[in-house]
Amino acid sequence: MSDENATIIVGERTRSKSELLARGRRAATGLAKLGVRENDAVALLLRNDFAFLEATHAANAIGAYAVPLNWHASPDEITYMLGDAKPKALIVHADLLEPVRRIIPAACEVLVVSGPDEANSVTMRDGDQDWDRWLDAHPEWDRPPQPPRSSWIYTSGTTGRPKGVRREPATPQQSAAMRDLFRVVYGCREGMRSYVGGPLYHASPNAFARQGLALADTLVLSSRFDPEELLRQIDRHRLTTLVMVPTFFVRLLKLPEEVRRKYDLSSLELVLHTGAPCPPDVKRAMIAWWGPVLVETYGGSETGVATICTSQDWLSRPGTVGRVAPGGTIKIFDEQRREQPPGVSGEIYARSPAYPDFNYHGRDDDRRAVEIDGLITCGDVGYLDADGYLFLNDRKRDMIISGGVNIYPAEIEAVLQSCPGVQDCAVFGIPDDEFGERIYAAVQRDAGAVLTEDDVRNFVRERLAAFKVPREVVFHDTLPREESGKIFKRKLREPFWAGRSTRI
Repeated sequence: MSDENATIIVGERTRSKSELLARGRRAATGLAKLGVRENDAVALLLRNDFAFLEATHAANAIGAYAVPLNWHASPDEITYMLGDAKPKALIVHADLLEPVRRIIPAACEVLVVSGPDEANSVTMRDGDQDWDRWLDAHPEWDRPPQPPRSSWIYTSGTTGRPKGVRREPATPQQSAAMRDLFRVVYGCREGMRSYVGGPLYHASPNAFARQGLALADTLVLSSRFDPEELLRQIDRHRLTTLVMVPTFFVRLLKLPEEVRRKYDLSSLELVLHTGAPCPPDVKRAMIAWWGPVLVETYGGSETGVATICTSQDWLSRPGTVGRVAPGGTIKIFDEQRREQPPGVSGEIYARSPAYPDFNYHGRDDDRRAVEIDGLITCGDVGYLDADGYLFLNDRKRDMIISGGVNIYPAEIEAVLQSCPGVQDCAVFGIPDDEFGERIYAAVQRDAGAVLTEDDVRNFVRERLAAFKVPREVVFHDTLPREESGKIFKRKLREPFWAGRSTRI
C-alpha cells in the first residue's frame, strides 16, 4: 500500500502515513532552527500519539536522539532525566506540562501538543509554542538522511536512578540485520496491520511502532488498554500483528464468554509478548483461544531481543522463553565468570549483532559492569537445556516486574527511609495474578511512632510515580538481618514464592 493509503489510528482520529512523515520533516527543519544538531537529545513527554512518531522521525532526520520520558514518572524523576539527557527541546502533551513546567531547564525549548479534548481548554503561557502551528511555520527537511538511531531509552538501575541506554548509529549491515530480525521475531512485513498498546517510552513497543510506521498498512496506537476495545479493533481493522504484555492477557481472559465470541479474530498472525514472565495457565488459555500465534521474547533495553519462543516451542517445553534469536549468542556464567554447561543455572548474558553497541549515558562504570566477553546481562538468572532453550528461574538484581514495567526497590526504599516514623524497610515483589508481581513493603517503625499504611503510601506517592507505590505495607517489630547488618530480604520474600517453580 502507498504511503498515501497507509493509515495511523489513534482513538477515533486517523492520519495518513504520508501526512505524518511530512509533518515529521517540517519538525526536523524546526528543530534544526532551534539548534538541535547530530547526536543531540529531543525529549518526548507524550502518550502514544501521532506527535510521538512525528517527533521521532524529525529527530532521526537530523541525526539526533528521540528521548521518550515515562509520563507516569514524578516531577523529581523527570527532573533527573532532563538533567541527564540535556535535551535541546521538550515536546509534551498539554495536560502533562503543568506538573513539570517548573523543572524544565531554561535552555530547553517547549513545544506543546494538544490532545483531542484539550484544544479549547489549555491556556498557553508566554514562551509556549503550539506543536501544530509551529510545524506549519516550517518547510520540509530536504537534506540527506543521517544514519538511523534508535530511541534513547531510560531504564531503571539498581541504584534507583534511571540509566539512559544510548546506542551508536546503525551501520547499513546492522540496519539490514535488524529488518531481518524484526521480520522473524515481530512478524514485521510490508502490508501488516498492527497494534501497539504498550507505552512508547518502553523499548519493545517503541521499536515495534517504528517498524510499523515503516511497513504497516494500518498502525493502531493506544495509550490505555481496554480488553474489549482491542477485540473490536482486531475485528474492525483485521489486525495481523500485536505487541502485548502478560497483564493484557489476564484482562482479556476476564471478559465474559459472550463478549469474546462477538469478535472475529481470525486475521491474527502473530501476537508478541515480552517484558515479564507469563503465568503458564494464562498462556495456555490464550493459545487455546487465539491459536498458536503467540510468540514470546526475552531481552531488555540493553540486549535487545535475545530469544524467540513460538507457541509450539512453549507447549512442548512449558516455561521456556525460547532459543537464541537469529544471529545472536547466549551464554550462562557463574559468579567467577565461568561459562556454565546445559542445565546449570547462572547469570544470563546475550548479544545480537543486529543491535549497535550502547552506553549508559554518563555512566561508563555501570556499562562495563554488565559485560563479559562482549555479551550483556540484564541481571536475570537461568539455564539453557541440552537443546539450547532458555529457562528463567530467578533475578540476580533486586528488581520487580509489574505489568511489564521494571521497578527497582532501592529507589522506593530510599524514599521510605526518609519517611518520619520509619526506622528501616525492605521492598520486594510478591506474586500477583494480574500484574505478575506487586510491590510489598516490610516496614519497621521507630519506637513509639504512630504510622499507618496510608501514611506510608501517601509519602511515597508524593515523591515517586504512582506505579511505584507499595500495594501492600506490612509493619514488623524487627526485620531479619545478615551478620553484616544488612536486611535479609530473601527470608522475607521466599515464603510468598514457596511452591512456585520460579522466583520471578
